[in-house]
Amino acid sequence: WDGTLRLWDLTTGTTTRRFVGHTKDVLSVAFSSDNRQIVSGSRDKTIKLWNTLGVCKYTVQDESHSEWVSCVRFSPNSSNPIIVSCGWDKLVKVWNLANCKLKTNHIGHTGYLNTVTVSPDGSLCASGGKDGQAMLWDLNEGKHLYTLDGGDIINALCFSPNRYWLCAATGPSIKIWDLEGKIIVDELKQEVISTSSKAEPP
Repeated sequence: WDGTLRLWDLTTGTTTRRFVGHTKDVLSVAFSSDNRQIVSGSRDKTIKLWNTLGVCKYTVQDESHSEWVSCVRFSPNSSNPIIVSCGWDKLVKVWNLANCKLKTNHIGHTGYLNTVTVSPDGSLCASGGKDGQAMLWDLNEGKHLYTLDGGDIINALCFSPNRYWLCAATGPSIKIWDLEGKIIVDELKQEVISTSSKAEPP
């Protein structure tokens, strides 16, 4: 919550580099697929692009989010290099990575957004948040595809790496949709174990 990003060495558990530039809390960070760039989104309403040495190469301010930037992601598709972001202004924004200019505004959500995720092939993305709707967007055509009802606030979304599935953390459960049939294939909930019986003292 100090407005910085930190690069960690997982073998030693130590910080190897601090990225200083945001003026408020950083809410999201992601590596590019080639591990050469890092993107961050912040409560200061900006998106920053960094190299791994901690140098801020670009700050997206023109046509940026009007509220907190809650999630940022790179597309893994090198032939269509883009960044996708979402925020508390209810918008999903697609940015051209080459010049950091806005490509598309995706409008449709009725509440703040928590999460956006890009499919493994980079062809589509999904967004979710307060309104409980997982919205699917075509990143090549720049249009809305369809909406899946999560039934509760969506905190996180991710695509399966090898199946046409979308996983959503919604309220107290995890829902998994098969995107081919647009059906829920599983819903994972924590088992509630009764604790009414008292343990006898030793």
